[in-house]
Amino acid sequence: MRRRKLPIGIQTFAKIREDDHYYVDKTGFIRQLIDEGTHYFLSRPRRFGKSLLIDTLGELFCGNEALFRGLVIHPHWDWATRYPVIRLSFGGGVVRDRAELDLKIREQLRINQAALGLTDSETGVDAWFAELLRLAHAATGQRVVVLVDEYDKPILDNLTRPDLARECRDGLRNLYSVIKDNDAHIRFAFLTGVSKFSKVSIFSGLNNLKDITIDARYSALCGYTEADVDTVFAPELVGLDRAEIRRWYNGYNWTGESVYNPFDLLLLFDAREFRTWWFETGTPTFLVDLLTERGFFTPTLARLRADEALLSAFDVDHLATEALLWQTGYLTFSGSRRLGARLEYTLGYPNLEVESALNDSLVKALIGQPGRASELTSRLYDVLVSGDFDALRAHVASLFAAIPHQWHEGHPLARYEGYYASVFYSHLAALGLDLTPEDAGSLGRVDLTLKFNDRIWLFEFKVVESEPAGRALQQIKERGYADKYRAAGQPIHLIGIEFSRESRTLVGFEVETL
Repeated sequence: MRRRKLPIGIQTFAKIREDDHYYVDKTGFIRQLIDEGTHYFLSRPRRFGKSLLIDTLGELFCGNEALFRGLVIHPHWDWATRYPVIRLSFGGGVVRDRAELDLKIREQLRINQAALGLTDSETGVDAWFAELLRLAHAATGQRVVVLVDEYDKPILDNLTRPDLARECRDGLRNLYSVIKDNDAHIRFAFLTGVSKFSKVSIFSGLNNLKDITIDARYSALCGYTEADVDTVFAPELVGLDRAEIRRWYNGYNWTGESVYNPFDLLLLFDAREFRTWWFETGTPTFLVDLLTERGFFTPTLARLRADEALLSAFDVDHLATEALLWQTGYLTFSGSRRLGARLEYTLGYPNLEVESALNDSLVKALIGQPGRASELTSRLYDVLVSGDFDALRAHVASLFAAIPHQWHEGHPLARYEGYYASVFYSHLAALGLDLTPEDAGSLGRVDLTLKFNDRIWLFEFKVVESEPAGRALQQIKERGYADKYRAAGQPIHLIGIEFSRESRTLVGFEVETL
């Protein structure tokens, strides 16, 4: 196979097909969608190819046959029939108030009106949209295709200003309700975005949408599968460790086949270097601030449970932490189980990139000094390699001494073991090491297990009144946390760490090696 151009940042289907770029054929999914329904909603994290999917749908319904030759859908489509297409996108720019939102909608309706060669006399946003649907249907004799990209971005841009976010939500709700009210004029509707807002908040007037966000059949609708990487991108794999590609970037899952984020792989193939490409395009400042403000116990990020209702509990007035983490792509599905009438999902990090980069951001926020946190993370690796426990004790003391005293006062977990476990867990996870938080044994859970350098490290944290009590190490031994690892034949380090409730400093550090 010959090498082609990498479609980095290209969201235009025609440009990819005409300019000899790699293309992963998603038209089999598109055919299935069109055959089985008419109104759809899909939520996916940023940089997952949602805009390209929307553009592909637009080109298909416009009947641009040449672009689809050689693709799965080509022999199954009626190329003689062309449909009027209305496209709306909120991806560009930032909407700062309701007036700007209305202006943006008007501008896009005007562009669609001109493209369809129509004249509309309405002036109100929702009335104009409705009239445009009716006129397009009447003028062509075909029902209209409505494609909406980044439907939620005006709301997401203003989450830190709830009043404005509510105004944008209400404005968008009025716009989208037009789709339901004019169903007789619509052949197909597809809306995409990052978030999955609850239906009562933004889709209360659009209850005929089929939500395929959590649908095993469409888990791979956006993103690249293992087979895509091995076939379409085979020429790019030369000189790259295939197992490392999988470990770094695969693992996003919506209850079906797992996929890679396209942006990650394209940047990897271009630079030939493993880096946190996707994460670097949008540091989740708002998310990190929210997690620290709520005192979220970060070790649970590796294994979180949530039901379907909770994952849909996303609105301006109620941002469920689990929903926010999942919808933004920092956690993904790793399993599910049915508990009577309740369907419960297990969430975890999709891959090494997200686990290390998110925890790096979290530990910087938890410590409160990003520069110092970065320096300490670098030093930690050398300390672990050396196996010097005196150095490790000094490192742990330095880590927590770096946290400003006044920062402790505002943190809800600061007087409990969970706070110290959160900081140290994220400190280790930022290195991308093999960690198991709350590692279960027959008599309980040890706070943290690290497998590194052919050794097993078991960490238990305790908060004591003022003086070391030796309870942390004692608990590891009494509850037999090491028993499950004895058969491995590797050294097992039992490490009990104690902090003073009063001074918030390290007062006890005991190690025993088996």
